[in-house]
Amino acid sequence: MSCIMHTLTGKGPKMTAAAARSRPYLHAVGVFLLVRLSGLVMLAILAGNRDRALFDVLKSWDGDWYLAIAENGYDNVPARFVDAAGQHTPTTPLAFFPLYPMLIRVVAPITGSDTVAAALLVSLIAGCAAAAGIFRIARIVDPRPKTGLLLVALWAGSPMAITLSMAYTEALFTALAVWALVAVLEREWILAGLYTAIAGLARPSASVLVGTVALAAMLTVFREGRNWAAAACAVMCPIGLFAWWGYVANETGSLTGWFDIQRAGWFSYFDGGAQTLKFVGEVLGSGNSLMETVTVLAVLAAVVLAVLIIRDRIPWPLSLYGGGTVLMVVVSAGISYSKARFLIPAFPLLIPVAQGLANRKSHTMYAATAAFVLFGGWFSAYSLTGWTLAI
Repeated sequence: MSCIMHTLTGKGPKMTAAAARSRPYLHAVGVFLLVRLSGLVMLAILAGNRDRALFDVLKSWDGDWYLAIAENGYDNVPARFVDAAGQHTPTTPLAFFPLYPMLIRVVAPITGSDTVAAALLVSLIAGCAAAAGIFRIARIVDPRPKTGLLLVALWAGSPMAITLSMAYTEALFTALAVWALVAVLEREWILAGLYTAIAGLARPSASVLVGTVALAAMLTVFREGRNWAAAACAVMCPIGLFAWWGYVANETGSLTGWFDIQRAGWFSYFDGGAQTLKFVGEVLGSGNSLMETVTVLAVLAAVVLAVLIIRDRIPWPLSLYGGGTVLMVVVSAGISYSKARFLIPAFPLLIPVAQGLANRKSHTMYAATAAFVLFGGWFSAYSLTGWTLAI
């Protein structure tokens, strides 16, 4: 952890303030890698205690699905892969968006690796890209480099951030979302539309990103008149998301085909937050499960942070994206233990925390950041080794 702290402040033995300013993105990526390495070491220790191989753990649950799709295509996923209801139908694999398995399929032969290594490599590269983008956004909000590095450390070390190092889509989607928002804030509308359209092929939570970027583009057109780049952005944004939903609709013969698969197979649907409120009440009333308790606390903390970023003076697209992601998590029914994972892409929620730590004395900043990262790493490792249900 001392390496991470030195990187955060630029006070390492071979690092000057001038050097820190000249290589900001390299340092942001370095913080990300150090935090993720600490989490992987913790996971390896807990997995070893239970006689489980690290790579097997890193591809568990949804990871196995993505690998099966990458290896066999959507039409030939083995029947042993079943949904949360214990069923496998010809359309069951269509619940999983295509971008990640497609990249795995492309990267594996290029690198000469198997699909597991290719999947982890895609997540690693995407995580580094996301870290650089998060640092860039932090510099827009707060010019102090340490705020950006703290934001990267908090994001990479949050509870369930282990999925950034797994065969999961969190790293890939966050990278696309981050750079789409960077493009919005810097008025690079074509890039914003392109990143958002691609993100729509990664996971369903792209709907929040699509709404945020499209609204920013349309407001620009309304205010400035003939801004053709912004108008093109608004048109481009939903292409990826609508294309996949349309493909699934065609395959299933139902306009709501993807949503039907989610509801029948993973019990996931919009219920206005009824299941979330029931889950929170039951867990806080019993406190029987560590996994459930921490998940509930993460959701409650996210709600509080969403209020803070809306009240604070940060660019409204960040507030809308972060708050919208929290709202989607709260109002959706499904596997409740996954809610902490679903919050990983909502990095703007951590901006007030990073700013608050940056305002504290060095020893307080060190201790708080280290404690957060260590707890997040331990909880992530526990969720994959001590908890027996899906994450």
